[in-house]
Amino acid sequence: MKIILASGSPRRRELMTEMGLEFIVDSRTSFEEIVPEGADAYGVPALFAEGKSRGFHRPLADDEVLVTSDTVVICEGEILGKPHTPEVARRMLRKLSGRTHHVVSAVCVRTCRDCKVLSDTATVTFNTLSDSEIDYYIEHYSPLDKAGAYGIQEWIGLVGITRIEGSFYTIMGLPTHQLHSLLTSLH
Repeated sequence: MKIILASGSPRRRELMTEMGLEFIVDSRTSFEEIVPEGADAYGVPALFAEGKSRGFHRPLADDEVLVTSDTVVICEGEILGKPHTPEVARRMLRKLSGRTHHVVSAVCVRTCRDCKVLSDTATVTFNTLSDSEIDYYIEHYSPLDKAGAYGIQEWIGLVGITRIEGSFYTIMGLPTHQLHSLLTSLH
């Protein structure tokens, strides 16, 4: 099967490469990431992962498999998506500071015959972060392309995260164990 990763995320590309998968990247989709009114926050990543797959710009060939994924951070019932400005990133990081939150990542694997979606949740606890630590992170890293305004594998994860429960890779944005299971089930 020819694997197509429909994601612009460099972290997802890195993880799939580390899994030993050969794939191409084609992230063209007509799907718009708008959370439906009253949607369950924990179900949004699965909804978005499947939506990105269904909105792929062309039909799949018999020998192709499309991989899409989505991640959200949920803190005190609020979905923290990707911040659009440094000010929004600062607000998100202040909200996460000294608290425990959930990271939900979903992966969708679709062929021309079948579509399967799995979701995984991990729990992350941040130490209390000072304003100067938050400012340093925003200034030296790229929090605007990350759910919840942080990357666990970056400086802020190294100095600020005190506890995780669940898959590190789910927190990075791709539940790799579930992707492996879905791809294996295709054979």
